[in-house]
Amino acid sequence: EVQLVESGGGLVQAGGSLRLSCAASGITFGDFGGYAIGWFRQAAGKEREMVSCISSTDGSSYYANSVKGRFSTSSDNAKNTVHLQMNGLKPEDTAAYYCAAKPTWGLLLCDSAMDVWGKGTLVTVSP
Repeated sequence: EVQLVESGGGLVQAGGSLRLSCAASGITFGDFGGYAIGWFRQAAGKEREMVSCISSTDGSSYYANSVKGRFSTSSDNAKNTVHLQMNGLKPEDTAAYYCAAKPTWGLLLCDSAMDVWGKGTLVTVSP
């Protein structure tokens, strides 16, 4: 069974930092072709949005404009884990954060059509 499990969420004051982790089982990020692993978030009453996307093959990544310069994603293929380092957190970053993955097949794209999703971890940023 393929599973993604997020961890690292919590309550933090504005300006603070959190590091989220996404641990995979049933798939291996370093497999031939690699995976696109995305972080998404959904705030109460809002649609889910993509936050970051990384290739497990070469580490290339891209980010939503709202988090550029503050968030950074990394892939540790040896541990089959992807991280999201979040700095300079703002109250508007408050949301449930999900990781998701799909094979890249040469195209780095994280969207709603990801193959597998985690159950999420909650991030709350107080003013």
